[in-house]
Amino acid sequence: MASDPRAVAAAGPAVNTSGERPTIRIESAVKSFDGRVVVDVDELTLGKHPIEGLIGPNGAGKTTLLRMIMHSIKLDRGKVTLVEPGADGGKILSNLHPHAIAGLGVVKTNQVIQDFDNLTIWDSLLLSVAEASDERSYQIYREGGLLEEHQEDTRWYLDHFGFDDPTGFAKSAGEKKLLDIIRCLLLRPKVLLLDEPAAGLPDDVRDGVMELVREKATTENVSVVIVEHDLDVIWTMCDYVHFMAEGSVILRGAPEWIREHETVVEKYLGSGHVGG
Repeated sequence: MASDPRAVAAAGPAVNTSGERPTIRIESAVKSFDGRVVVDVDELTLGKHPIEGLIGPNGAGKTTLLRMIMHSIKLDRGKVTLVEPGADGGKILSNLHPHAIAGLGVVKTNQVIQDFDNLTIWDSLLLSVAEASDERSYQIYREGGLLEEHQEDTRWYLDHFGFDDPTGFAKSAGEKKLLDIIRCLLLRPKVLLLDEPAAGLPDDVRDGVMELVREKATTENVSVVIVEHDLDVIWTMCDYVHFMAEGSVILRGAPEWIREHETVVEKYLGSGHVGG
């Protein structure tokens, strides 16, 4: 790696936080593929601010880092901890299965658009709130209970985003991406990791999603982390931004400070983004 991955990331001017929030603490986290170090993060806390961005060039390790948090990729070494306000010590995530991590309130959207081709829109959303035990054959009649428990929330999201026929199937890439985001929101997350949420969404739908995410972050105290190449989303949505390159977070600070930093311009943005 060209830079020292153990170096402390340079931080911009202090940014006011909005009180105690659930955070993800990452310590000495390393992941390699075929002998190449992809992520090497000495110390990083995500979620101190309502909405944080994680940006950087392709191959910087952003998605891999999110997957390490969810333990869908096993760490070579290191530790990831969920720290909640008022709790002692936190809960170590890096020795749990992904479904258990989601059960603790840490959820992540998919970078690559995915959906259940043989499930209706309604059933696809209902599946997200089902317990593991609901998948057993003897629970076949449990669906009515699930429907009763989650119908109000599910109906709200379907109406809010204009799904006129939830008994049909998601057809476009945008609809599938939107359903993935709604599935995560139905879990009422404490920490929401959004991996390229704008990809495939029409501009008006993207804006509606971001407005709702902002509301969740500010009124429900959800800590949101966004990985996104649509930098308009980053600059307009994020209260704080982490810049990642060559597997390490090398800069962090307010969006305007990150946007104009010479390292970010050189490695990622190009001069056309500065002051624009």
